[in-house]
Amino acid sequence: MKRLISCGLRRVYRSVIIYAVGRGFSDWIVEFARHLEIERNLSSATVRAYRRDLHGFRSFLLERAGPDAPEPCPGEVDPKTVRRYLAALSRTHRPASLERAAASLRGFYRFLIREGAAVSNPAGLVRTPKKEKRLPKVAPVDEVFRLLDSPSPDTPEGRRDRAILELFYGSGLRLSELTGLNLEDVDLTGRMVRVRGKGSKERLVPMNARSAQRIAEAVAERDRFKPGVLDEDAQRALFLSRRGRRLSPRRVEKIVEKFSREAMLTRRLSPHGLRHSFATHLMDSGMPIRSIQELLGHESLSTTQRYTHVSMGELVKVYDRAHPRSKLNKERK
Repeated sequence: MKRLISCGLRRVYRSVIIYAVGRGFSDWIVEFARHLEIERNLSSATVRAYRRDLHGFRSFLLERAGPDAPEPCPGEVDPKTVRRYLAALSRTHRPASLERAAASLRGFYRFLIREGAAVSNPAGLVRTPKKEKRLPKVAPVDEVFRLLDSPSPDTPEGRRDRAILELFYGSGLRLSELTGLNLEDVDLTGRMVRVRGKGSKERLVPMNARSAQRIAEAVAERDRFKPGVLDEDAQRALFLSRRGRRLSPRRVEKIVEKFSREAMLTRRLSPHGLRHSFATHLMDSGMPIRSIQELLGHESLSTTQRYTHVSMGELVKVYDRAHPRSKLNKERK
């Protein structure tokens, strides 16, 4: 039987040819994103990452087809094309990015097969290089303390920024979790924060007394950020920008980068670096790994076990500095 190659009009399933309404690649990306948001309940950041990967693959297909080519048909892609795409990416991207791009394509084609827009998954058997096992960047405790005290306590923005830094290090929140916090999510008396993590899963995370104090100071100054009537989202948001809007993730990243420079840390810290430092310092203090897993909101214990490797790495460095044989080897070198 001749294959039907016109876009979106072919699929053989249980010996029956099912004709789907003709759609191009970008149309199916929109449908897939809707599926991720509604059916799989994935976070907006994850959906954006999938969309970005798939649009990158679409651009690759258009570039190969030529300037006058029609919209690519996802059902016509074969494994060889996927391998060429990943090979092109490997020139400028790390193995972790290649793995994510391949995972995006695999998930996309599983969806297309379900919807009758593809016969097989061209990314299903494509292998990618192993991810680099990079240890998280962690700052010493004294440097983190210096960072937390960097924002000025004399301005509304400074008090807000002190609360943000304290909450990152005091509760180990992800960037998206912190920017998504609302006023009703914070219990200052009970010192608890209700966090919406990946996949909109909620968890309760404790905060220390200093974090609660800094948040109380920031909330007391919140009226200073109101330029007029706030929109509905800003009325609920815990942290506001000067324009009276919920702080964006990029703005919070810049806040952490700014005070990381001002505190003259030996290594620059990001919001994720503060989260890693939170977990590693708890591990070094003897907290059980299962408790740290609960605080971080990790589904898998293997994700949390990275911090045991960080702690062991620091132990080896101390050993090398202290042991006579290690010092002798360094002197000879």
